[in-house]
Amino acid sequence: MGTAVATGLSRKLKKVLECRTESPDLVSSLKTLSTLYTENTPRSRRNLRYSIETRGLQINLDFLHASDAAQKALDLVEEQVNALSDCCDKIAKALESCSGSTGDIISTTERLKQELEITTQRQEIVSCFLRDYQLSNEEVNALRDEELDVNFFNALSHVQQIHANCKLLLRTHHQRAGLELMDMMAVYQEGAYERLCRWVQAECRKLGDTDNPEVSELLKTAVRCLKERPVLFKYCAEEVANMRHNALFRRFISALTRGGPGGLPRPIEVHAHDPLRYVGDMLGWLHQALASERELVLALLDPDAVVDTGPTANRFSKSLESDSGKTDSDLTFVLDRIFEGVCRPFKVRVEQVLQSQPSLIISYKLSNTLEFYSYTISDLLGRETALCNTLWALKDATQKTFFDILKTRGEKLLRYPPLVAVDLSPPPAVREGISVLLEIIQTHNSMMIPASEKKTDFDPVISALLDPIIQMCEQAAEAHKSKGSGYSSRRSRMNSDSGHISKSSVDAILSSSSSTPSSQNNETPSKIFLINCLSSIQQPLYGHEVAAEYVKNLGAMIDNHMRVLVEKEVEAILRRCGLSQKMLHFHNSLNKEASNTITRSPLAELEDTSPASLSESLKAFFGLILGSESSLPEFEQMQVPKLRSEACIQVARSLAEAYELIYKAIMDPENGYPDPKSLARHPPDQIRTILGI
Repeated sequence: MGTAVATGLSRKLKKVLECRTESPDLVSSLKTLSTLYTENTPRSRRNLRYSIETRGLQINLDFLHASDAAQKALDLVEEQVNALSDCCDKIAKALESCSGSTGDIISTTERLKQELEITTQRQEIVSCFLRDYQLSNEEVNALRDEELDVNFFNALSHVQQIHANCKLLLRTHHQRAGLELMDMMAVYQEGAYERLCRWVQAECRKLGDTDNPEVSELLKTAVRCLKERPVLFKYCAEEVANMRHNALFRRFISALTRGGPGGLPRPIEVHAHDPLRYVGDMLGWLHQALASERELVLALLDPDAVVDTGPTANRFSKSLESDSGKTDSDLTFVLDRIFEGVCRPFKVRVEQVLQSQPSLIISYKLSNTLEFYSYTISDLLGRETALCNTLWALKDATQKTFFDILKTRGEKLLRYPPLVAVDLSPPPAVREGISVLLEIIQTHNSMMIPASEKKTDFDPVISALLDPIIQMCEQAAEAHKSKGSGYSSRRSRMNSDSGHISKSSVDAILSSSSSTPSSQNNETPSKIFLINCLSSIQQPLYGHEVAAEYVKNLGAMIDNHMRVLVEKEVEAILRRCGLSQKMLHFHNSLNKEASNTITRSPLAELEDTSPASLSESLKAFFGLILGSESSLPEFEQMQVPKLRSEACIQVARSLAEAYELIYKAIMDPENGYPDPKSLARHPPDQIRTILGI
């Protein structure tokens, strides 16, 4: 038994030792226990259980004392709840007794409520029908009143809306009602449009009473409405055109004769003595009037293109968005009618200006001015209108007058060609013509043209002015050549005088050949005269783009005359030396193909190219080349130094080429010359050096 006690004690000790004293619950319990266990005595340890139970009992007693007030309150609440329950039972019994007596009233109320909802729905349907398919009394009165205002257009818009709604109604089973309503609205609509047309016509008549009328917003809205009726709209457009036609005619005549208010600006006809300003002022007035009239007509016939005027007008303009082409044609028609009246007085005055024989420059400036305004007004008004046709016709007439003046001027020059001056200088008519042409070119370059157009071709003007001058110069040169005077005769006298001084064989050849009349020498002064005339025409035209092609043609003509002049001079020099007739033999001798087909004798055996004859001709040739400065032509009377130098170079080059041909023929063994080097002492290079090429 001792062993068992020891074992139990050991187990308890082990349990006590294994207990964890740091847990919060154990610590709290020990703290509470320490308040009860104040003394560590055997008695206290024996009474520990009693003390704990006594403390628990005391705590329960305290809890019971503390909960007495709450228990009493709960008892009171229970009594009140029981009383309320009794009252509810009494009320339920009363309601059960009333429900039997009020059931009929409730069912009747529910039925009336449903009927009220149905009636309200029907009332709304009727209101919508009246709104969408009937006019109110105020709208009917607005359509019938004499004075038009915004209410009239609102009512007319409502009529159009009802008419459209009736079309939808016809698609349902209410077709009869739709037809009746549509007929009724058609009566209202036609009456309203007739009244609207009369009102617009009356307002349009008022537009003709002032010079710069203002279009009211009400009138713009009325025009929008009338566009729904093209026939009525056309009547109104014609009324506008007639009124503005008369007003513009009066304004134009007043501007011509009386001027502005108080005399300012002055009357246009005050400047009738100045054709350019006179016509320019009339054109400027017409252009300004066209701008103002176009703005007025556009604001009237197509208000949406100018300004937006609120929702009332927008309702009528939505259906017109695709009618821009029709509007443009109406606008052109009205403006054409307005400006038709001023065409005749304007045309008569311009024709009077043309009949007064204006100068060449004035005619050209008038033509340019009319052309500019023709393009400008055509862009605004349209090409196929009375005013534009008048402007284009006057432009053509002015251009015809200009070319007629040029033609008369050219015929006069060709009828009386001037004499060629002694120094072969161009006649005054050439300088005068160039001066006029330069002024015309300046006018052409400064002329105004619209951005969409290009300047007219200027070549006909240049040709009409310069071609007669060139023909006149050619006639004068031909007359001068036929007289055989001038440059060639002086050369003949100079050569004949030199023949008396020296009687050598070379001089005899030169004198004998120069004493023979030569048509080529007579052409020299004529060609120089023509070159001088063409150069005096060409030089001032350099740098002018409009004359570039004509300058190119003049250059070709000068080159052609230069070529002929050089050929004639070279031929004359070779003839004086006796080499002209021999050159054909030299050409044939060097032409191997011709020599192979034709059997020929050596040149030394021919009489014309014998060594003796050829020696005398070459001596004369060397004498001309190595002689005085006047031996070769220097073209002193050619006024352009560049051309003069070029002509001398071409003559020298041609002579060098001719001598080279002769030299090759002499050196050719087949020609049989016994001592070719003594015959042709100078090689071609030396001749070129002597001639300076």
